[in-house]
Amino acid sequence: MPLMEHLRELRKRFRNAVIALVVTTGITFAFARELIALMIKPLADAWRGRKLGTFTLNYGNLTEPFWAEMKVSFYIGLFLGSPFVFYQLWKFVAPGLRDNERKIALPFAIFSALFFCGGAVFCYFLVFPTAFKFFLGYSSNDYGSFSGLFGGMADYNIGGDMQLRATLFLEPILDFSMKTMLGFGLVFELPLAIYFLAKVGLVTHRSLWKFNKYWIVISFIIGAVLTPGPDVMSQILMATPLLVLYQISIVVAWVVTIGREKRKKREEEAE
Repeated sequence: MPLMEHLRELRKRFRNAVIALVVTTGITFAFARELIALMIKPLADAWRGRKLGTFTLNYGNLTEPFWAEMKVSFYIGLFLGSPFVFYQLWKFVAPGLRDNERKIALPFAIFSALFFCGGAVFCYFLVFPTAFKFFLGYSSNDYGSFSGLFGGMADYNIGGDMQLRATLFLEPILDFSMKTMLGFGLVFELPLAIYFLAKVGLVTHRSLWKFNKYWIVISFIIGAVLTPGPDVMSQILMATPLLVLYQISIVVAWVVTIGREKRKKREEEAE
């Protein structure tokens, strides 16, 4: 297509995706309070597991609860509307593909959404309990007294309570949770992306295996970019599944490449 046709097609697909997100966000906004309670549950469980007392959430300005509900509605609406969004993405790419490749539009949309939501579910049930338990562990620190510090050079006892206490604010907690889930959703798209690239012949299992050592470094860089906090723990929690998914992607590329090479060999023999 000419450039202007590409731009018009992009505008159409983007418009359709936005309409879908507006609809799903409107639906989820009706259940915003329930969704917030669901998102806060792993943190509340970790809080009670640490025996830190009564679990409370605070807000620092008058409009914070409203915007927190809006943000949660949008993010959950994004996961809910992801099949339609991925379908629009494929429809934009499809004109540049062969006829047999265009036929996988619906499976692509379905599996993209499944992987995307699967990453969020993995984050919610496996990453959040570990991460929240780790971070809340600092609430047991007491800076009020030390003895034998640096070989007795800095012994002191303030005599007061200097225990580190967590004061949790609603919007930052939800921002951390939703952005982390979004990051894991994107990360879990890796095997599907590798499948597509191997299908069109852009990558093979051989090239992916050679790139493995560089992927270790890239995984931690991606973990640093996609996690909302700058802490090392969050990066490790995201980099680990990235490394595992990359190895799975190599197997996926091997299956696709071997199948393509066999078909090509049969076609050459038939000629």
